[in-house]
Amino acid sequence: MRILGIGNAIVDVICKVDENFIEQNNLTKSTMKLFFDENKFKNLLTNLKIEKTVSGGSVANSIVGISQLGNETGFIGKISDDEFGNNYEEGLKKENVKYFYSKKKENLPTGTCLILVTPDSERTMCTFLGTAGKINENDINSDAIKKSEMIFLEGYLWDEGEPKKAFDKVINNANKVAMSLSDLFCVDRHKPHFLDLVKNKLDITFANEQEITSLIDAKNFNEVISFLKELNKLIIVTRGDKGAIAINGNEITECEIQKNLKIVDLTGAGDLFAAGFLHGYINKLSTKESLEKGTEMSSKIIQQIGARM
Repeated sequence: MRILGIGNAIVDVICKVDENFIEQNNLTKSTMKLFFDENKFKNLLTNLKIEKTVSGGSVANSIVGISQLGNETGFIGKISDDEFGNNYEEGLKKENVKYFYSKKKENLPTGTCLILVTPDSERTMCTFLGTAGKINENDINSDAIKKSEMIFLEGYLWDEGEPKKAFDKVINNANKVAMSLSDLFCVDRHKPHFLDLVKNKLDITFANEQEITSLIDAKNFNEVISFLKELNKLIIVTRGDKGAIAINGNEITECEIQKNLKIVDLTGAGDLFAAGFLHGYINKLSTKESLEKGTEMSSKIIQQIGARM
C-alpha cells in the first residue's frame, strides 16, 4: 500500500451560520473546540439547518484525496456500530479506501464534527469525538503499518493515555511517517510532545504558519525558517495568501497560491493540500511539483462546500 492514514473517524455535519452564532456560543472563529458533554454538543445543532453530512476527519479527508489521485490507500479510525458509523465506513469504501477496522457496538457513539461556515467562508469546528478519541494500540493493525510505504497521522489524534500508545505503536512499526499538526489548539495543548515528534520521529511535518510559530515560540517567520533548517527534516508550511513553503535542511522551496478563486468554504484546505503534496512525494515528483499539486488540490476544495471532492 502507498499510504495508510490513521486518524479520528468523524462524521462532518456542515452548517452555514452568521457571525452572531459564533459569538453567542462563545466560540473562537476559525478554530476547533472539543466538546466532552454529548448533550451540550447536541444543543448546538438544535436550530441549525444542515447543508451536508459526510464522512470526515482530517487525515481521512487527505486519504480520500490521495485515493482520488489514483493511489492505493487505507485508513484506520475507530467508529461504533451505529448509523453514523455505518455511513462512515460506506463513505470510505465508495472512495476505494481500504478500511482496516472492524466496528462493534461501543459505549460512545461515532464521532461528529459540527462545521460552522460563516459568510466569509471561514470554518469554526465543534467536535464531539465520541468513540474516535478512544483509539488504542489494539485497534492498530501492525501488518497494515509495515506493508505501507508511508503512514499519515494527525495531531488531533494525539492524546495522553491510550491514543498515545496507539501513536507509539504506529511510529515503531512504520517505514516512513508524516503528520499534520492539525490545529493551534492541539499545538498549544501538546507543545513539548509535538516538538519531540517533529524533531525526532517524523519524516514529514505539515503545519500552517500559526501552528509552527507557536510550536517553537518564534517571534517571526524568519525565526521559524532558521529553526527548521537546523532540523534537517522535511517541513511543509502553508501560509494562507503567501502560498506554501517546504524546508528540508538548507533546501527551501516556495509555491504561490492560485489567483482569482471563488472561495466558498475553507473546510479541508489543509487536508487536500497534504493529499496533493503526499501524492507528489510518493510518486517521486520534485518538491516544487509536490507543492504545486498540494496547492492545486486545496484550490479546488475551497471552491465547494465540504472537504471531499
